Formats: sequence, C-alpha cells, structure tokens
Amino acid sequence: MHDVICPHCSKAFKIDETGYADILKQIRDREFDEQLHKRLAIAEQEKRTAVELAKAQLSTALEREIAKKDQTIERYKSTIESSELARKLAISEAVQTISSERDGLKMKLEQSRLEKQLAESALKDKYETQLKDRDHAIERLRDMKAKLSSKLLGETLEQHCETEFNRLRATAFPNAYFEKDNDARSGSKGDYVFREFDSEGTEVVSVMFEMKNENDRSTSKSRNEDFLKELDRDRNEKSCEYAILVSMLEPDSDLYNSGIVDVSHRYPRMYIVRPQFFIPIITLLRNAAQKSLAYKRELAVVKAQNIDITHFEAELESFKNGFAKNYDLATRRFQTAIDEIDKSIDHLQKTKEALLGTDRNLRLANDKAQDVTIKKLTRGNPTMAAKFKALREGD
Repeated sequence: MHDVICPHCSKAFKIDETGYADILKQIRDREFDEQLHKRLAIAEQEKRTAVELAKAQLSTALEREIAKKDQTIERYKSTIESSELARKLAISEAVQTISSERDGLKMKLEQSRLEKQLAESALKDKYETQLKDRDHAIERLRDMKAKLSSKLLGETLEQHCETEFNRLRATAFPNAYFEKDNDARSGSKGDYVFREFDSEGTEVVSVMFEMKNENDRSTSKSRNEDFLKELDRDRNEKSCEYAILVSMLEPDSDLYNSGIVDVSHRYPRMYIVRPQFFIPIITLLRNAAQKSLAYKRELAVVKAQNIDITHFEAELESFKNGFAKNYDLATRRFQTAIDEIDKSIDHLQKTKEALLGTDRNLRLANDKAQDVTIKKLTRGNPTMAAKFKALREGD
C-alpha cells in the first residue's frame, strides 16, 4: 500500500498497487500529452517558421529570377525594337529604291517602246521600199528576158561561164584553155572545150561543155535529157575525156538543184550541173586527173616509142626500095653495057674488065647494105637498139 497526499486538500490516503499504477499512468499520460502538445506546438511553430522562411526564400529567388527574366525580356524587347526599326528602315529604303528603279524602268521601257516603234517603222519602210524595188527589178528582168531569144539566153550563160573561167585562169588554170568549139566539120559541135596540160605538154584533162538556158515564158520546155546524146557524140568526135551540160533547164527539179548530177549510167563520163557548180566541177575533174597523170606520161612515152618504130620501119623500107630500084637500074644498064662490050670485045676488053669489076663491087655493096643497114639506122637511137636487141634475145 502507498500513502498518497492530495495536492488540493493535503489529506493522506492509501492506495493499492493497482490504483497507484492507474494514477501513475494517468499522471504519465497527462504529462506525455502535455509534452506532446508542447512539442507538437513547437514543431508546428518551427514548421510555420520554416515554411515562412522557405516562402520568403522562394519569393526572394522568384523575384530575382523574375527580375532576371524581366531584364532579358527588356533586352529582347530592345533588340526586337531595334531590329524592327532597322527592318522598317530597310523596307522603307528598299521601297524607295524599287520605286525609283521602277520609275526608271518605266521610263526606259517607254523609251525602248518608242525606239522599237520607230525602228520597226523605219525597217518596215526600208523593206517595203526594197520589196518594191525588187519587184520592179524582177518585172524588168522578166520583161527583158521575155524579149530575149533562146540563143541570146544561151549566149548569156556562155558568157557567164567564160567570165568565171577567165577570172581564175591565171591563178588556178595557168596551163589550160577554155575556148569556143568552132570545129563543125563533123556536122555538130559543142559550146566550149576545156583542156589542161602539164609542164611537159602531156594532157591532164579535157572536157566538152554544152550550155543550155530557156525562156521562162516559153510554152515549150526542154529537158536536160534532150541534149545528152548529141553532147556525148561531140565529146567522142573532139576526143574529150569528159562531157558536162551546164544547164538552167528544169528549174524546179530537186535532182538538178541538189548539186553535181552524175549521168554516167547513160553516157560515159558525163555530168549535169547548174552554173554555180561550173568552176567546182572543173576543179574536181582536174584534181582527179592529176592523180593519174603518171600513167598518162607513161602512155605518152609508149606512144612516142611506137612512133619511133613506125618512122624507123618506114625509113628502112624506103631505103631498101630505093636501093633495090637503083640496083635493078644499074643491073639493066650493066647488061646493056655487056652486050655492047661483047660486040666490040677486042678493042673494049679493058672496059669490060672494068665493068666486071664494077659488077663485083655492086654485088659486094649490096651484100654489105643488107648486112649493116640496121646497125647504121639504129646508131644514135637507143630506143630502136633496145627494141632490136629484145627481138634478137626473144628469138
């Protein structure tokens, strides 16, 4: 048992262990609660203080951050305002420049339009004048051409070709001639003959030319085909290598207007050309012929050798005939003399002996002539000596 004094009335009373434990427990619980409440109050106060401090610190940090952001925003605003001002200024200057350039371009465009109109007008007037002049010239030429005869037209084409050749003859064709074919012994003749020779006189190329033109207003139109046969005959009769028809006939033919037309499938070595190809066709044929000039020279040498043989044989035959004739004449006279000598042999014995000696000499001379004639005639003629040597070796 325990004695417990009441704090209010100061009386003592006894309490057992259970009661005492209850009271003690109550006292401890109340103290604990009080301490708890105090600690809770203190903790709450500290929490409020910490919260207030944190709030203050956070507010201060936020204010500083907001101040920094406000400064950054202000800088950006200032930069933007400066950029906007610069942009507006640049736009204003660009607009002014473009407006100025546009005005200048408008003025230049207007000036160019006026100049173009003036140039077009002047050009139009110029070409209209030229067209009128050309039309008048064409009409005059047509009238003049209509009055010309077919022969005169042909002669005009011939004069054109002759002028073109003579203009280049001294430089391009110094060893050639281009002349009218005036030889009509065979009953026909061409218009012109072209021949060219080398420095040794060997013919390089030869061409028979025929020029044909026609009146545009003529009712009967000739064809190129109509003149080819006669041209081929003229080429052969005048011993020309080529034949060329310089023609203005069939003016709408694409074939003859395309250039040089080869008609060798109809007639050998024959061509048809327009007047503008007159000089080119001569040049082409001449250049082609020069490549075969070496063969022509060899042929000329062979011909010359054949001529030498012919002359040699003719001279040899003439010599033999003359010698035989003289020998026959001498023999007949000799026989007559012998007969006369026989009649007067007594007093003409010496004359007979002399004549007999002459007979022997004549026979010896004849034998020698038959033996040495070829050697004598070939002496100084190496060509004939080589020919007879080849004949002897062949035999």
